[in-house]
Amino acid sequence: MGKKSIEKIDVSGKMVFLRNDFNVPIFKTGEITDDSRITASLKTIRHLLENGAKVVCSSHLGRPGGVKKEELTLRTVAEKLSQLIGVKVIFNGEITGDEVDNIKSGMKPGEIFLLENLRFDPREKANNDEFGKELAKGIDIYVNDAFGSSHRKHASISAITKYIPVSAAGFLLKQEIDFLGMAITNPPENFTLILGGAKVSDKIPIIKNLIKKTDTILIGGAMAYTFLKAKGIDIGKSLVEEDLTGMCKDIIEEAENKGVKLLLPVDHIAAIKAEPNITIRMVNRGEEIPPEMMGLDIGFETQEIYKNVILKSNLIIWNGPMGVFEIDTFSGGTFGIAEAVAESEATSIVGGGDSVSAVNLAAVNNKITHISTGGGASIKFLAGEIMPGIENLPEE
Repeated sequence: MGKKSIEKIDVSGKMVFLRNDFNVPIFKTGEITDDSRITASLKTIRHLLENGAKVVCSSHLGRPGGVKKEELTLRTVAEKLSQLIGVKVIFNGEITGDEVDNIKSGMKPGEIFLLENLRFDPREKANNDEFGKELAKGIDIYVNDAFGSSHRKHASISAITKYIPVSAAGFLLKQEIDFLGMAITNPPENFTLILGGAKVSDKIPIIKNLIKKTDTILIGGAMAYTFLKAKGIDIGKSLVEEDLTGMCKDIIEEAENKGVKLLLPVDHIAAIKAEPNITIRMVNRGEEIPPEMMGLDIGFETQEIYKNVILKSNLIIWNGPMGVFEIDTFSGGTFGIAEAVAESEATSIVGGGDSVSAVNLAAVNNKITHISTGGGASIKFLAGEIMPGIENLPEE
């Protein structure tokens, strides 16, 4: 699964098209509220600039629907990138065309040019061949460093590669492939998969792909209640995907047949609805969630059971919170798991926006081995689905 990295190619004097993930949150005032995706790209950008490449950066931002929207311009990103990299980033507000071609042809080694939001052109999402050809004009090397977009068959990810002779993975993409690939290709013993979040439908592909490779699956969040209902347990008004109870039952049986421990919450923090300062009920092992209430977080006993498994693990992959952690009342389970994962000596990989937010809020992010930059992409990758942005790159 190893892909050729930019370290293995000579970029000196070459024009490099670098697909980044600069899809950062921006206030209406134009202020970037979290620049972590930009800072994550700096290692690749610095390597290219220091080795004499002419770098053409590109990214999407938000969902403009194929039309120009001033609030989704990458101008602010260009300014932030200039500050972080210490090099003036050229930006002219265009994606393709004569002005862009003129800037490319006039670039010197060590210079950097950021194209406008790729999704301002409807041909990007359509994976239009002609658009890919326009993006590739004058380019010698294609580098993908946008793991978060690599599951999408868009022009800057897929079509463009047909028109550029050399392709490679940036450092960020290579790191994602190496860490997440560990779970798929050669996981160590005591591999624990922790899954949470609202929808069991989102995570079933991961379970199906990894159930033959993992030793223990810990399930929390609202998705746990579809599994619990499949086992005939009364879950009150907890969120459930009725049409998937049969599939959950099959997964429980498959885990049992394969000797995989699939653990579900044994106690819960419940309430009538998920809102701050609401009266809660601790539903202990053996008790049913009251018919008017819903489970909104895992209970203390479940936390302890899960923590004991986590601390004995050699590899941990966590995707999805254990409860409605955005509300303090229901955050204990998610933060408890975050702290346990950080405390573990295992190789730990955390993916998915909410899980990443949890380890950041719990201030344990520096104790996690790898924090994935791609929510939807990490799910697709772990599910074993084809990733156009990775498939198009040559092997090492």
